[in-house]
Amino acid sequence: MNDQALKELLYKLADDLLILGHRNSEWTGMGPLLEEDIAFSSMAQDKIGQSHALFQLLHQLGEQQPDLVAFTRNANQFHNAVLVELPNGEYDFSLVRHFLFDMADSLRWQMLTNSSYEPLAQLAKKIQGELRYHTLHANTWIKQLGNATEESITRLQGSLSKLMPYALGMFEESPMEAALINDGIFKGEQALQAIWKSKVEEVLSATQLAVPDWKILVPVYGGRRGQHSEHLQPMLDEMSEVFRIDPTTEW
Repeated sequence: MNDQALKELLYKLADDLLILGHRNSEWTGMGPLLEEDIAFSSMAQDKIGQSHALFQLLHQLGEQQPDLVAFTRNANQFHNAVLVELPNGEYDFSLVRHFLFDMADSLRWQMLTNSSYEPLAQLAKKIQGELRYHTLHANTWIKQLGNATEESITRLQGSLSKLMPYALGMFEESPMEAALINDGIFKGEQALQAIWKSKVEEVLSATQLAVPDWKILVPVYGGRRGQHSEHLQPMLDEMSEVFRIDPTTEW
């Protein structure tokens, strides 16, 4: 088994979850409805917990302790997609990102239940229960608001147009993609993206929102290689503030 390919996969999974978990936590006390305040806070906890479990797998493979990996790297050392680091914006923006990301995340973890790397397969099976709530929440609100008022439909459509190129960036292939596939660790980004597109179209077809024309979209790549927006480093500085003051703090 190619350990380097495996580590790269684990890092991008963990970093996506850590960064989006922090973004979701920023809705605490700020949600448009009390239920949404609670929902985004709960999903943030799930994502950060999942990232911690992945950092523990990386530690077992010889990487540093989870706290050090999470809180001492600079932006160019992170492997997350640019999608997850973007500021929350209005609720429609965060909801659409939640829908696009969690659909992909759920499908990815379903694939990973069959991973040849047994610790990852076992973790995937455990995480499935949490993700069912995430995708149900996202799909329900997309369908409800995507069939509601002219304003809600217009807002969601605008956020879809803005975020879809960033969402495609989630499927940026690893330089060691072939090793992941050949070793049976992961079926690969192309296979995942194909299923994701079909599922996104299925949900959007039940709304008044337009299904994207995939052919004209240009993916925003770079995040998997440490090329990030100007938003990530300030966010990391904020995330690591407590750890820098007291490295013995547990998260």
